[in-house]
Amino acid sequence: MSTDGNNTDPLKVSKKYEKLTKRNTIIHEFNQSSSEISLSLASKDLLSEASKLLHQGVKQQQAGDLNAAIKSLEESLVLFQALGNSRKQEKVLSLLALTAYTSGSYQKTISYCEQCLSLMTDTSDLAVRMQIFSHLGNAYRHLNNYEKAIQFLEESLKITQQQQDRRSQVAALNNLGLVYKAVGKVAQAIEYQEQSLKIVRELQDNWGEEQVLKNLGNTWYALDDYPKAIAYYEKCLDLSRTLKNLRSAVYVLKNLGNSCYALGDYAKAIIYYEERLQLARVIQDKRSEEQSLGSLGVACEALGDYSKAITYHEQRLFLARAINDVRTQEQALASLKLACYALGDYAKAMQYQTTEFD
Repeated sequence: MSTDGNNTDPLKVSKKYEKLTKRNTIIHEFNQSSSEISLSLASKDLLSEASKLLHQGVKQQQAGDLNAAIKSLEESLVLFQALGNSRKQEKVLSLLALTAYTSGSYQKTISYCEQCLSLMTDTSDLAVRMQIFSHLGNAYRHLNNYEKAIQFLEESLKITQQQQDRRSQVAALNNLGLVYKAVGKVAQAIEYQEQSLKIVRELQDNWGEEQVLKNLGNTWYALDDYPKAIAYYEKCLDLSRTLKNLRSAVYVLKNLGNSCYALGDYAKAIIYYEERLQLARVIQDKRSEEQSLGSLGVACEALGDYSKAITYHEQRLFLARAINDVRTQEQALASLKLACYALGDYAKAMQYQTTEFD
């Protein structure tokens, strides 16, 4: 499951692997000449080698080495093709689709899925078919082809229901919610996500519940219904803390702070922004650290605490210089000048006026 960049696949993906979902990883184009097949090998040797490459590709995929995984899996696919083993080809193509999707190569994901569907018959593994429809739906969602995304995700959902595969049903419902949210059918999106939340809680899957809660918070946040967004985000944050999922907590704390700010609860917003700042420093996320400092400066200004606002803006300026971000330096300096004027410290305001960018 995912929000943009979150796991939206029913298959279990390692935590290292989830971090790569937004990367535009270059997909290795398999060249048959680079992995010559000795036709003199007995079929059992070909099968052994194909299976070895398949397992190797899965391990590389789980470790987050996506390029290597694509290479191993494509070599495995060629060997299974030489053996005429359609069922194994389907399995490998499903894994290739998952790997391509995780790397952000959505057209490649669709290509692998279409190859897989062309092989499938009435006797094919329904679990693989369900995964293929899921990959297609998720890929089309990212390509903004929502009609096809809904079509394939609905097909995936039907199979999960037929198979009584509740874990995959959670993913299908959640992902359909993401599509309906994207097309503005928010009531439908919430209905699917609430169904997903009910099942994931029955499964006692804390990681899955954390993701669904985040997506529900995002849906209400997009509607500017901040009290409801806060309710879901706070439950999500509790799970993020329990799971020690700091990166997720950093994301949720941003929206919690923004929601409180929008409601005029600046003191509560500052509490959330402060926690985000500390966690961003722990995981060495400079961009989130910089954003937190900016948000804290603005929230302090809203409370009329310009001295504290200046402290945060100065820290933001120092960080922007350290990461050579000229645009952020410009924003921080502009904020510092306004805060100094508000305090009546015109000399310091002029000092920032004449500061040159690094």
